[in-house]
Amino acid sequence: MQSRYSRQIILQNIKEEGQKKLLSSSVAIVGCGALGTVVANNLARAGVGKISIIDRDFVELNNLQRQLLFDENDVGAPKAVAAAEKINAINSEIEADPVVKDLNYSNVEELLKGFDLVLDGTDNIQTRMLVNDVCVKNGIPWIYTGAIGTSGMMMNILPGKACLRCLYPGVPKPGSLPTCDTMGVLNTATSIMGSMESTEAIKIILGEYDGNEKTSSTLVVYDAWNHSLDNILVKKNDKCKCCVEEDFDYLISDEREIITSLCGRNAVQITPADPKELSLKNLADNLEKLGSVKCTDFIMLFKTDEIEISLFKDGRAIIKGTNDEKVARSIYARYIGT
Repeated sequence: MQSRYSRQIILQNIKEEGQKKLLSSSVAIVGCGALGTVVANNLARAGVGKISIIDRDFVELNNLQRQLLFDENDVGAPKAVAAAEKINAINSEIEADPVVKDLNYSNVEELLKGFDLVLDGTDNIQTRMLVNDVCVKNGIPWIYTGAIGTSGMMMNILPGKACLRCLYPGVPKPGSLPTCDTMGVLNTATSIMGSMESTEAIKIILGEYDGNEKTSSTLVVYDAWNHSLDNILVKKNDKCKCCVEEDFDYLISDEREIITSLCGRNAVQITPADPKELSLKNLADNLEKLGSVKCTDFIMLFKTDEIEISLFKDGRAIIKGTNDEKVARSIYARYIGT
């Protein structure tokens, strides 16, 4: 321990006692894109003992501009798996657990259960509201972080303090918010926001905010291009449905399956209501005569002239080439079945 973490242990903020806390801690990172890769890299090097990397997607060439754990050899691989492999190469003394799943209402409590801290690496407000519900319900601290264009924002959400729904009482309609695909993103902005999130994660693990009644909920807003930094006090909403009324409605859904249009990507994701492990190789063998097929242990890529399907072994699929959920459902049924 002394050799690997020597420069960190001599910090008065951490010392040897703090390093031991880091090594015995566990965090879950939801989403392993631009923010998630920065956070995973920083915390692995800092010696956080267990890191669960939860991500539903796979590495694409355009990710390499800002997603710092990946390189060209990772294109086509599940992000969670590629990131965990890099983390294990960085620090073999900690545990990096890849979870190639779509985090949704049916599995979120199971996937986040037992962690000391949850970190935001997602790219959509719906998933953040879901994480907010389960963390508030179970008293798990989490850090909301986002970045787009040249700027980003971050807020620690601690038990008993203001939550994300105090900040955003309602969810904007799909397509009403800009995305990285529609607005672009500066890679230094995501690196800075991911480093800020990593620092706050270390502080929370070390107990910086424990028992401090004066700790306020603060939204940090930073613009990398203009180098401007603002701190905005977020007060607990006395009528908040989540942290006051304990109405965790994002954990409830009447849908049999989850169908999500992926804004800006001309794609639809389909998550089965009852996920079952598929034999991707057998399915790939069946589809070879219909189009181009590439298959690994985690993902199968199937292409025709009109469509592209990325199928994961739990039955979840991303259908590229359409934003129409009915068309995507029909394609799924045609090529995958059920």
